[in-house]
Amino acid sequence: MADAVVFDLDGVIVDSEPVWEEVRRAYVAAHGGTWQPDTQRRLMGMSTGEWAHYLSGELGVDRTAAQVADEVVEEMTRRYRDHVPLIAGADEVVRRLAARWPLGLASSSPTRLIEAALAATGLTDAFDATLSTEQTERGKPAPDVYLTVAQRLDMDPTRCVAVEDSSNGVRSAAAARMRVVAVPHGSYPLDPDAARLAVVTLGAIGELTPELVDDLG
Repeated sequence: MADAVVFDLDGVIVDSEPVWEEVRRAYVAAHGGTWQPDTQRRLMGMSTGEWAHYLSGELGVDRTAAQVADEVVEEMTRRYRDHVPLIAGADEVVRRLAARWPLGLASSSPTRLIEAALAATGLTDAFDATLSTEQTERGKPAPDVYLTVAQRLDMDPTRCVAVEDSSNGVRSAAAARMRVVAVPHGSYPLDPDAARLAVVTLGAIGELTPELVDDLG
């Protein structure tokens, strides 16, 4: 039986990937950069520092990486103040699992956005450990954030179930040797190699039940 469940935030609990794409696309266009066909796929899972350097460097935005991070996150914070796009049923799933297992949160969002999202959805108290990749050496697909969350939960990573939506997120959790439940976003399907790393793939977060987590044990 699993000892803990670790959730991703973006694309699993909040439908924020389209918001991130819209905000960053507009920012790149406004500051002289060029959005590439593979940009959104590459960005998913990057830490704040990593995507800020990517926009400033490879995409040609005429701002420093520090300015990119501050300005994009400020716009995302403003969007969250207006509306946090909770995925239907995600809060109920989190609550249901929190009644059975310690929960962790391993997110690529900056800490202030994690705090804003959890406060707006009423889920702050559901998680025993939350961590942003801005606090780890490497973002996803590296395993750093999942390994650190497991450590903070005082759990063996191999005894944890991770819930992810993106290819880099799945790769990250699998590299931490967690059993991965994939819930891919309809607009951002998993790459074939990432799909193979998931123990099970669900069509919607509402399909994630305590019974399913038990079966993964």
